[in-house]
Amino acid sequence: MEALIVLVVVAVLAVPILMIVMLVALAGVRRRVAALELQLAHLHGAVPQAAHAATRFDAADYVDDTDAGFENDGERDARFADGGVAEERPSAVAAFVASVAPTPPPLPPPFIAPTAMANAAADPVAAPLPPAPRGPDPIERLLAGTKRWFTEGNVPVKIGMLVLLAGVAALLKYAGDQGWLRMPIQLRYAGIAATALAGLGFGWRQRERKRSFALALQGGAIGVLLLTVFAAFKLSGLIPASAAFALSIVLVASMCVLAVVQESRTLAVLATLAGFLAPIWLSTGSGNHVGLFSYYAVLNAAVFAIAWYRPWRVLNLLGFGFTFGIGTLWGVLQYQPAKFASTEPFLLLFFAFYLLIPILYARRQPATRGNLIDGSLVFGTPLVAFSLQAGLLRGEGLPLALCALGLAAVYALLAAALIRRERFAVLGQAYALLAVGFATLAVPLALSARATASIFALEGAALAWLGLRQQRWLPQFTGAGLQLAAAIGFVLGLDMAWHDAQAVANATFMSGALLALAGLASAWSYRRAGADTPALAYYLWGLAWWCGIGIAEIERFVAAAAQADLLLAFVALSGWLAAEAQRRWPARALAATTLGGLLLALPLAVLQADAHGQPFAGHGAWAWTLFAVLGVRSLICLRGSGGWVARAAQFAWWLVWPSVLSLLGLWLAQRFALAEGWQWALLLAPWLAAAALSLLRWPWLAAPLGADFDRCRTALQGSYFGLLGLAWLWTLCVPGASAPLPWVPLLNPLELSQLLAVALAARWLWSATAPALLRAQRLQLLAAAGFLWVTSVTLHAVHYWAPVPWASLLSAGVAQTSLTVVWSVLGVLGWVLGSRRGQRGLWLAGALLMAVVLGKLLLVDRGNLGNVAGIASFIAYGLLCTVVGYFAPAPPRATEPAEEAHP
Repeated sequence: MEALIVLVVVAVLAVPILMIVMLVALAGVRRRVAALELQLAHLHGAVPQAAHAATRFDAADYVDDTDAGFENDGERDARFADGGVAEERPSAVAAFVASVAPTPPPLPPPFIAPTAMANAAADPVAAPLPPAPRGPDPIERLLAGTKRWFTEGNVPVKIGMLVLLAGVAALLKYAGDQGWLRMPIQLRYAGIAATALAGLGFGWRQRERKRSFALALQGGAIGVLLLTVFAAFKLSGLIPASAAFALSIVLVASMCVLAVVQESRTLAVLATLAGFLAPIWLSTGSGNHVGLFSYYAVLNAAVFAIAWYRPWRVLNLLGFGFTFGIGTLWGVLQYQPAKFASTEPFLLLFFAFYLLIPILYARRQPATRGNLIDGSLVFGTPLVAFSLQAGLLRGEGLPLALCALGLAAVYALLAAALIRRERFAVLGQAYALLAVGFATLAVPLALSARATASIFALEGAALAWLGLRQQRWLPQFTGAGLQLAAAIGFVLGLDMAWHDAQAVANATFMSGALLALAGLASAWSYRRAGADTPALAYYLWGLAWWCGIGIAEIERFVAAAAQADLLLAFVALSGWLAAEAQRRWPARALAATTLGGLLLALPLAVLQADAHGQPFAGHGAWAWTLFAVLGVRSLICLRGSGGWVARAAQFAWWLVWPSVLSLLGLWLAQRFALAEGWQWALLLAPWLAAAALSLLRWPWLAAPLGADFDRCRTALQGSYFGLLGLAWLWTLCVPGASAPLPWVPLLNPLELSQLLAVALAARWLWSATAPALLRAQRLQLLAAAGFLWVTSVTLHAVHYWAPVPWASLLSAGVAQTSLTVVWSVLGVLGWVLGSRRGQRGLWLAGALLMAVVLGKLLLVDRGNLGNVAGIASFIAYGLLCTVVGYFAPAPPRATEPAEEAHP
């Protein structure tokens, strides 16, 4: 410590010495600058006299005389340092002028009058302006400021105070070492208290002239007094607990009075903090909760009294936080059911205080701030109080339900009293929301005691609505946080929720439904406010909870075989509700929900078929009836305002029904043990019917959207024929048995379905609704389809009539010979028809097919040359080609006549 004091003293004393040295150096610099300024002024005065003489010298004279101005640099510096000015020779003056004035270019000597020459000689030569001086850098400014501090003002007092501080520090150190400051602890506490009281009195006297200083001094003085009381009780044991508590109350009350009288929010906050902390720092561990809550009741009465006169929100929040925070902490650590009678009155009293304080806060708001309310207290008070009430009642359902109804009644009365007054309109609406929320909450509470998640969700939705009304972000974020907390609480309580005995009318479902309702209500609030992104987020949140709780309820209470049926009904109901909402409040998310419900019918139909064979078995018939009715109603609701989503929904609608009926047809074929050909025919029948309706009865499919759905006609027909085309190609490769009926070419169910599909496709390709690319290639497409179909029929005939197993069909010689003959016949037909009609393209197609047959003969059929069939196929092919080449030559090219006309 002594070394530290010595260092401080040395540093303080060294500062003046260093400053004196700096001042001496600065004085020398200043003298030199003055000498330079004087020399420069003298030179400027000599310019007019020397200008005329300078004009008689040439450039070489300027250079020589300039060098002769001073003998050397040392002489020049010596003369300047002495402060004198050397005598100037004319050549020196001329050299100076030449150095500062630009040399003009040589001109022919004009005639100049004597008077003009005299005037010209009298005018001085103008020198260029010097550059602007550079500003001082930060180090120079620091040195200049230090210099001013030590050279301006009362310099002795400044230096003396520095030296005095060092001396006082050394004196205090010496007095402490010698024991001069030792005195009884009581005198020290008394001295500190007396000093604080003096400061308090002085601050009171300065309250008008120096308000900020006076308030700070008063708060600090009372703070020192409170700390003195605490130290005297807790650290030294000089006063008993009762006296310390009484003194703390007096000091806190005094600070409250000073705060209200002087309208100082800071003093009020300090007083409240001290008041609520006093029982903590003065606690003796007795556990007297009645005394603690009685003291807090007095403090809250003081907060209520201040709120009557001053709208200090931070004071209200401080009292609310300490009251319910410490109350909650005590309840967690020490509450027992035996203390209910002595605890419940205080909870009701505290609830009453903070139920009325928001009304006082709204009453004291100036008219310029509008209908501003304290959302934290409005919604936080019932939330916290009801949660504490649930803890006191140990989760008993019926008493909590009655409490919820009581709260709903209280808030309903307050809403009725305030909502019609302009100043309290928003507060009345908030109370009305709380009344509805608690009335709703009473239902699940009557069945279960799990209420935390529900009340958090409802309060979160209310806070989000209030934040939007007041355009404040804090309530909105708080509302989102409460809904998230509600979701977490609900999930954590699921391990106790699986023992419900009744479907729907149980606490688990109702709590989840309230979570969904809170999210959807928040989405509606944000949608009305024009905030689309938060509205969509809340809507998806609420929709997820609605779907989740519905699926969970079906899984818990419905048999596995019937779950898909109930899920279909639930999806239809949800989509219909979204469509009804979209009709009143158009939103794309609502229409998309209906679209999603229609699309979900497809996997649900597959689940139904997997559960009981076909979609309409069990409860499926009722579920699909409900789906049909609600689906049509949903599409009607989307008409006019759904946009592309509505068209997509109806598009999905006309894909769902052929899919469902196909599953039914497949089940019928399996149910009556029909062969594979019948199965494929029944599977394709709904799609063929839908394609035929899209071609022949389009208005039936366009309803209920009508003309708005016409733009989807090409896409829908393309989907139908695309699926039919894939199925058609697949069926070419299956045996297609027609049992119990015999297989007959062209008259079996599979090939009839194939023919109908090709006919409908041809009808579509020749209509204006087909894509232009397909219409341009329709002849080629149909020719390729015909060739594939004839090939398939040939192979099926060999399979059933030869008979040859389907798996080894292509390796059989009879099958290859049949293909060679059929393809040859087709090639010959192409040749003959192309030649007779003059269609070179058709003739070339036949030729190409015959080339393919030739390749097949060489690569495949040559292995059969050892039998009569193989030899016959070669001979027949050769004869056909020869005869056709003679009777059906290739038709001429289109350009041949022109070439003959113009050889």
